[in-house]
Amino acid sequence: MYRLRPGFMRIAAAAALALSGAFATSAGAEEKALATFKVMTPKTALALAQATLEACRKGGYQVAVVVTDRFGGVQVALRDRLAGAHTVETARRKAWSAVSFRTDTWEVYRLIEDGSLNPGIRQIDQALFVGGGVRVTAAGSVVGGVGVSGAPGGKLDHDCAAEGIEAIQDMLEF
Repeated sequence: MYRLRPGFMRIAAAAALALSGAFATSAGAEEKALATFKVMTPKTALALAQATLEACRKGGYQVAVVVTDRFGGVQVALRDRLAGAHTVETARRKAWSAVSFRTDTWEVYRLIEDGSLNPGIRQIDQALFVGGGVRVTAAGSVVGGVGVSGAPGGKLDHDCAAEGIEAIQDMLEF
């Protein structure tokens, strides 16, 4: 039996509320034919990748960094000189997982490890739930993700990604 952590319950409650709002339309209200959303520009995505790479270099880590749009499509991929061949794909899967599940991969990893979340979620194609995939948000919306692979451990990958986002936070405010 799995125990649910309070943080997970907030995520589940928010998802349920969002879904109920998505399906509940008032009588007479027409649904718009087109949706509007925000994404990072290539310039912003590149700045994020470079800032994240530099954050890892300061720690002495050779990594790959992948920045995706809000749908998981790759915008930028950078691999440092000595980062392993596997790191680009690993970073892409981490970023994809963060935007797809709207939760940082370090948090999902912790929920699986403590038994709050069914480990079967790891079987979802492309998903990779170890530290290093972080959502990029602006004005309360997910606008992309950043994935890092190559530091010695998922927590350090996560920390580099978070530092990269912090470095470009002024570009994300609108």
